[in-house]
Amino acid sequence: MSSPDAPQDTGPHRLWSVDEHLADVLAAVRPLEPIELQLLDAQGCVLVEDVTVPVALPPFDNSSMDGYAVRVADVQGASEEFPAVLTVIGDVAAGSGELPTVGPGQAARIMTGAPLPPGAEAVVPVEWTDGGTGGGAASGMTPASAAPEGAGGEVRVHRAAEARQHVRSRGSDVQAGDLALAAGTVLGPPQIALLAAIGRGSVRVRPRPRVVVLSTGSELVQPGEALGAGSIYDSNSFALAAAARDAGAIAYRVGAVADDADTLRATIEDQLVRADLLVTTGGVSVGAYDVVKEALTAVATGSDEVDGAGIDFRKLAMQPGKPQGFGTVGPDHTPLLALPGNPVSSYVSFELFVRPAIRALMGLPDVSRPAVRAVLKADRAIGSPAGRRQFLRGAYDAHSGTVSPVGGSGSHLIAALAHADSLMVVPEDVTTVEPGAELEVVLLG
Repeated sequence: MSSPDAPQDTGPHRLWSVDEHLADVLAAVRPLEPIELQLLDAQGCVLVEDVTVPVALPPFDNSSMDGYAVRVADVQGASEEFPAVLTVIGDVAAGSGELPTVGPGQAARIMTGAPLPPGAEAVVPVEWTDGGTGGGAASGMTPASAAPEGAGGEVRVHRAAEARQHVRSRGSDVQAGDLALAAGTVLGPPQIALLAAIGRGSVRVRPRPRVVVLSTGSELVQPGEALGAGSIYDSNSFALAAAARDAGAIAYRVGAVADDADTLRATIEDQLVRADLLVTTGGVSVGAYDVVKEALTAVATGSDEVDGAGIDFRKLAMQPGKPQGFGTVGPDHTPLLALPGNPVSSYVSFELFVRPAIRALMGLPDVSRPAVRAVLKADRAIGSPAGRRQFLRGAYDAHSGTVSPVGGSGSHLIAALAHADSLMVVPEDVTTVEPGAELEVVLLG
């Protein structure tokens, strides 16, 4: 599974760089095939084609207020003391088809979103009138159920109006033929609203990747259950499933699998039917009960050799997250990333390798988190092992351009991770970062 320009030394003692491993992952991941989806089903998906506007939006001149459609000349000079008195000829509601024509000395009650009737040049809000009651300034309209009284008679207008005032012009949002959304757009609620507004009931998109997350370890207990001796709660599968959703995927969390190669193998084979990407956590080191290597080696090829399928287990020049596994499994060569089991190691590994894979499956050009340069704000220098790229939890202050360490460097410190919003990156050739020095910061928010 190595990239073409990767070094040929793939022995067990070789340390792979973070960049080499990520390049291998991305080289094996292809965007999912596009499909046509209904609008709500397409939320979170990526458009694969430009969408143009078939009709102007709004498709007709309409009122932006509840009030009266009038001619400008008829309300010129109107005031509280000398109101313009107009004859009300009827109602114009949103969705009205046949419209009354407003002539000299006339007005039509009009509702927000209703078409501007012929002859009318502006809309005066109902608060500028007496609402047809013959009294002072109105605060609202007489309900339509009170017609014909509310839709006839006279209305006193207390303020003048300019031409097109409170009128939303046809095509003022978008014109027919305009580009509504470009290919590559991720469809969120505003984009779904625009597609619906221009009459699109479905769109062609790349579907959200289906990501199956499995945590391994006989010591793992599900939250809500009682802890036995030597047991801990399974946090990794929850963290990584949530992270997969955050990246744009549909995540399926599988409960913790015991340290048994046959059980893990069967579980992975069962999950292949609903997976575009598989993620395991735990069991990739060198311990006697790290059974993931054994199980994945078998499931990668099955009973018959599958051309190109297989899992590489590597040691990366990074901290945390040194042991990693990657390859493809099953008849469809489904990508699988095997992450270490320590909570911080697994989460950092997800951000560096799994999130980019998910974004690549979606067909997005920018697959990694944004990174900035920031000044270290700390009481003491930060140490880092030589030859390793270290990722430390940090709190980034965009206003001051500084970043502060959160917690220690231990790969089990979940509480520190929960309070961090960034990862501070210490390069392989740096062993000490002094306060005030500048370093790369990966933003997690």
